Amino acid sequence: MRAMLFDGTGPRLRAADTDDPVAGPGQLLIDVIACGVCRTDLHVVDGELAHPRRPVIPGHEVVGRVAAIGAGVEGFAPGDRVGVPWLGHACGRCRYCSTHRENLCDAPGFTGYTLNGGYAERMVAESRFCLHLPSRYSDIEAAPLLCAGLIGYRTLKMAGDAERIGIYGFGAAAHIVAQIARHEGRTVYAFTRRGDSAAQSLAMRLGATWAGGSDERPPAELDAALIFAPAGALVPAALAALGKGGIVVCGGIHMSDIPAFPYSLLWQERRIASVANLTRADGQEFMARAAAIALHVQTRVYALADANVALADLREGRMVGAAVLRIHE
Repeated sequence: MRAMLFDGTGPRLRAADTDDPVAGPGQLLIDVIACGVCRTDLHVVDGELAHPRRPVIPGHEVVGRVAAIGAGVEGFAPGDRVGVPWLGHACGRCRYCSTHRENLCDAPGFTGYTLNGGYAERMVAESRFCLHLPSRYSDIEAAPLLCAGLIGYRTLKMAGDAERIGIYGFGAAAHIVAQIARHEGRTVYAFTRRGDSAAQSLAMRLGATWAGGSDERPPAELDAALIFAPAGALVPAALAALGKGGIVVCGGIHMSDIPAFPYSLLWQERRIASVANLTRADGQEFMARAAAIALHVQTRVYALADANVALADLREGRMVGAAVLRIHE
């Protein structure tokens, strides 16, 4: 099969012909149709996440068809459309797994990082961590739901019942979570790179009340700020925009260092939290929500061979919405 490999020799993937994988016990063999290009993939190839599998096939927003099933698989059959998210394995035994926190598992496996992912024509995945996808979305539209959507949803959940939501970094995750927040009756304020008129226009079209630069103050105090851009300097900026008792939720797996800030920004019971990975329950809840809401998923499509171009566009801030690799028609 054709695949794009990261072997750690530089910030580029290399095209390769590799042996087809084989489904083992509990696994699905999947013909990959589409795979989203996530900022986490960029963190892997840019060396910002330690100890990836080498070589590894990136990609954890995978949409495909089940080609074969391994022994013991339940709930899937050949021909089913399936989604493969970031969390690809959890031990089921550690104190986190045993208390419904498998996202914090002590011995996890992550698709496209420690397990081979979807920048390839075929892949295998543990069936217990795969998801059935809402039929209302095309394969291209469904791909970003598997991380941008899922992580955005978990990030929003951590904001509790906050009514005024600020979203910092209006990219793939933000443009999906903004629609969920609006569907729930919340007010959305979008923060982008200064002068990013395309992202600000998208935010307003998706129901934001206000859109501006990340260094600007919104017209009202926020109850919660969701940060998807990997810039630590946004944390004190978001704290300064919060009202009393508000929360800043950092939704990314990697962020640059947070600069020092005065205690007065944190006082009055403001909080900072992070989101780590996801659980299968998150996936099931979010896919049910996505089936009911009719989300608009903004995508730009690339060929598998152009994965490096997609990563460069994401790295340089040339992306509005989500990038998706089309593997098969």
